[in-house]
Amino acid sequence: MIQYQYDYRSGIGTDIHRLVPERKLILGGIEIPFELGLLGHSDGDVVLHAVTDAILGAAGLGDIGMMFPDTDPQWKDADSAELLKQVVWKVSQQGWEMVNMDLIVHAQLPKLGPYRGQMKRRIAELLEMDFANVNIKAKTNEGLDAVGECRAIAATAITMLRRKVK
Repeated sequence: MIQYQYDYRSGIGTDIHRLVPERKLILGGIEIPFELGLLGHSDGDVVLHAVTDAILGAAGLGDIGMMFPDTDPQWKDADSAELLKQVVWKVSQQGWEMVNMDLIVHAQLPKLGPYRGQMKRRIAELLEMDFANVNIKAKTNEGLDAVGECRAIAATAITMLRRKVK
């Protein structure tokens, strides 16, 4: 059997969570003032969940649900930033480093423009990469579906990994 060595790999991740009262709204590792938060087994941070899935996919390591199953009580109310740090470490140990991360946050409300810089800075810090290599776009769904009706927030992420130079 021939084994191929690739120098670059890409991955995509997506997540969606329902907006509910009495939860903090955490997106991209920062708390955003809003009357609703995201329901989830962990802190519900759809942005960091999508980032985590993109990285795991690029490295061929499955997905966030395989690594941190919601059936395991140890992940109840977990900080998604801490989960992402574990994934970044694991992928690094496998010989990969991140080239870039591109994200779309799908939210009708709250308006995310004022928070994009903070999210970008936090994500760059968590990924141990340059601020310029993280891009975040915020999109509404123009009143359509669960996102557009303010019942949910979703995120999509794509990343590229490259093999570390030895």
